[in-house]
Amino acid sequence: MSAITAAVRDSSVIAHRNLLNVLRTPGALVTGIVQPVMFVLLLGFVFGGSLGGDQYRSFLIGGILAQTLTFNASFTAVYLAKDLQLGLIDRFRSLPMSRVAVILGRTTSDLYTSIVSIAVTLLCGVAVGWRMNTGAVELLAALGVLLLFAFAVSWIGALIALTARSVEVAQSLGLVWLFPVTFVSGAFVSTASLPGPLRALAEWNPVTSVATAVRELFGNAAPSGFIAPGGWPAGNALLYAVACSLAIIAVFAPLAIAKYRRISKL
Repeated sequence: MSAITAAVRDSSVIAHRNLLNVLRTPGALVTGIVQPVMFVLLLGFVFGGSLGGDQYRSFLIGGILAQTLTFNASFTAVYLAKDLQLGLIDRFRSLPMSRVAVILGRTTSDLYTSIVSIAVTLLCGVAVGWRMNTGAVELLAALGVLLLFAFAVSWIGALIALTARSVEVAQSLGLVWLFPVTFVSGAFVSTASLPGPLRALAEWNPVTSVATAVRELFGNAAPSGFIAPGGWPAGNALLYAVACSLAIIAVFAPLAIAKYRRISKL
């Protein structure tokens, strides 16, 4: 059996185990379900009235999707760190299995959490007035962009877990980077409204590109009072979103795998 075939087979077993664990402890999905609903209601109704009303609530959904999937990286960090802390990874290391399988199984199974989060966000969006103005092809393309991004950021969570190696530290580190990354972006406002340095960061932020690409695919225009952002990322949001996701995987997947192998040798 080739190394790739073995990795796919073993990671599918680990992913199945992780999914069974989620089914037996459904409370693990609470964050992925409650968080997008909370942000849609808070931002859509508390701040939405001064930012564009119904039009802003439609504009908001793309940003909530990008934010929620970014926050789901903390799910990967916490539960992989939990397996490390409980000694389960030590048992996996003693088995004749691929060294990639544990992490790939974790990141793959967490895609199902992201699917649930996407579904909840879209249903909540429909409830507050969001509508998709394009067709089935654009919907599938938007879902593909979102799941690719979710898979990419889960590798960041995996590296954090392997570095922290305890649930408490992983949870803290997993949240430190999430708020600036999601809020210094075009997820909720136009990047053109931000001051100089923050505007540059927001324009090239992958969260901005994912949110913008999804809005374009859904046909959700910005409120009339929003200043249209400029720059290459804004004009090529779909291409940049895919490129950023692939780049994150290319950087963080090898780092996480190398970290796991170093742990395995201890």
